[in-house]
Amino acid sequence: MSSADPRPVVPSDSSPGPAGSPLVETTGIEIIAESERTAKPHQLFWPWFAANVSVFGMSYGAYVLGFGISFWQAVVVAVIGVVVSFALCGLIAIAGKRGSAPTMVLSRAAFGVHGQKLPGIISWLTSIGWETSLAISAVLATATVFQALGLASGTTVLVIATLVIAAIIVTASVLGYHTIMRIQSVLTWATGAMTILFMVLTIPHIHLSAVTAIPGGNVQKMIGALVMVMTGFGLGWINIAADWSRYQRRSASDGAIIAWNTIGGSATPVILVVFGLLLAGSDADVMAKIGDDPVGTLVTLLPLWALIPFWIVAVLTLVSGAVNGIYSSGLTLLSLGIRIPRPAAAFVDGAILTAGTIWVVFFAGSFIGPFQSFLVTLGVPIASWAGILIADVLTRRTDYDEASLFDARGRYGAVDWTSIATLVVTSALGWGLVVNQYSDASYNDWQGYLIEPLGLGTFIDAPDGAYWDGPWAYSNLGVLLALVLSFAVAMVFRRPRIRQQEVGLSRRGR
Repeated sequence: MSSADPRPVVPSDSSPGPAGSPLVETTGIEIIAESERTAKPHQLFWPWFAANVSVFGMSYGAYVLGFGISFWQAVVVAVIGVVVSFALCGLIAIAGKRGSAPTMVLSRAAFGVHGQKLPGIISWLTSIGWETSLAISAVLATATVFQALGLASGTTVLVIATLVIAAIIVTASVLGYHTIMRIQSVLTWATGAMTILFMVLTIPHIHLSAVTAIPGGNVQKMIGALVMVMTGFGLGWINIAADWSRYQRRSASDGAIIAWNTIGGSATPVILVVFGLLLAGSDADVMAKIGDDPVGTLVTLLPLWALIPFWIVAVLTLVSGAVNGIYSSGLTLLSLGIRIPRPAAAFVDGAILTAGTIWVVFFAGSFIGPFQSFLVTLGVPIASWAGILIADVLTRRTDYDEASLFDARGRYGAVDWTSIATLVVTSALGWGLVVNQYSDASYNDWQGYLIEPLGLGTFIDAPDGAYWDGPWAYSNLGVLLALVLSFAVAMVFRRPRIRQQEVGLSRRGR
């Protein structure tokens, strides 16, 4: 069956059945029926905006300044990093419109039906880690607000908050696409309004003289901050970017899909990060505390009367992002060959999220260090995968052969060894050019093995703590290298194979 065939494909490795009831989406990783592909590009704005309007974005102001750069340098880094990273998501989202399947199924065209399992596992781990971090932030924010109001605090509050937040995330994820889209369209307005109120109420905490007095840093520090922003925003979502565009009409404009993904994803983060720069640059106490409890620290800047409504909206924005991720991680789980219905897959991932939240909140010594180290470590192979898939999307002149996405004997084959080798090699090179910056994530100290051989820095094992010395040591060049190099290799070496795969398929825009 070619991509021109309007009939839906129900593959053998997905949960069976049609779209299901209006309440619960039972569609798994199978091809979306043409009759259900009614979404328009502007509707992509809602899930991307709602998931990224979270005040958690303000905490990145402190993270960016932590690289030792000035306010204006940080503004440039924030704008470029956020916009470019979400534009890359927009490019991946084009694949969803062309193939009407989840991101990790469409990636089989580039890696092979079985070869895709390697980046699929990495993607699943990334999604689970990201959504767990959002749930943790929501729980910690709850404890902070309750303590500030003099209400119940301690273990009881943490337990209840964990269970309630996890229940909301799991329930919405199990219900599926249509319910999530309706929820996100409502949350967009509520969270947007409360975020504006927060900004108005915290303006008195901003001291421009202190902000503008922050000394500037070199180019290497700016690159390090840029990579962190790209990884924390668009690249953190890129492995699920096509999941929300698979319901788009085939006639939808590629440019419109890119634009609405970019606008929806980056509109508020740019503003929030810049505002976070102003707050963190004005108050050393905020800079010091924001790492352990990002949202809770920001909440303490508000007057008491505003805490409860803001807390509700802040938690909902974090939950909103977690819902998107758990929904998509469930689809990724199915793409790995797990034979369970989509709602069950979402429930399984929600249970893992709950266990991870409990572990960090009640047993782990810290949160932000391991989280940031996790971002960079998995960010390297995800960047490599993204480079390969973006090259694949830009090179193809036809839509996908949907049946072959589920058949290892089809035109995409079982394993594309060029893509696999590119992913492995560029990831190995990338890990050699990133370093672990957090003492509470010492298990990642194995990275950075290419920095000294290439003369980019020197490892100093000092009595009061080991560190890297050198202008490029902390720039996280490995993430950018993995993205750019994998893209270049795929564009050059996979083009002949893609042309061979396209034989007999209809041209795009038919």
